[in-house]
Amino acid sequence: MTDGQENDPSDSLSGGPIDFDRLDAIRERLATDDRFTKIEEQPAFAPERLVCRYDQQFYPERVRRARLEIVWFENGDFSLHYHEAHETTAFDHRWDRHPSNHNTRDHIHPGPDAPTPGDDTTHPTDWRDVLSLALSEIEARQHGFWTK
Repeated sequence: MTDGQENDPSDSLSGGPIDFDRLDAIRERLATDDRFTKIEEQPAFAPERLVCRYDQQFYPERVRRARLEIVWFENGDFSLHYHEAHETTAFDHRWDRHPSNHNTRDHIHPGPDAPTPGDDTTHPTDWRDVLSLALSEIEARQHGFWTK
């Protein structure tokens, strides 16, 4: 996690180099998506990541900011980390594919606190399907704020 907190060390266990071409393709795909106000490539605090900041209109006032951080490796491993900063708490959820001593290669660390170990799962093979899955789950969460 960023914002001054430590990243989960498991994110660096892929063993593969960062796939900057894949991150460029994801950036191009999300750059025209109105749900994001800013997309940062290789920010100083996370040079291996793409950081996508959500538009606040999708959230009630108690959610101060939200973002999706994406890291992708040339061997197909990845970590997508969704983070919401609330008035007094936070919500974190991660979709991961990487070697792990706490879970199978494909796993999630579910919200609200993305615990380790997480839950074993199976992610789609194609990166576009993985991205769509994560974005759909985030969108369902956003809708949940307004339908309660």
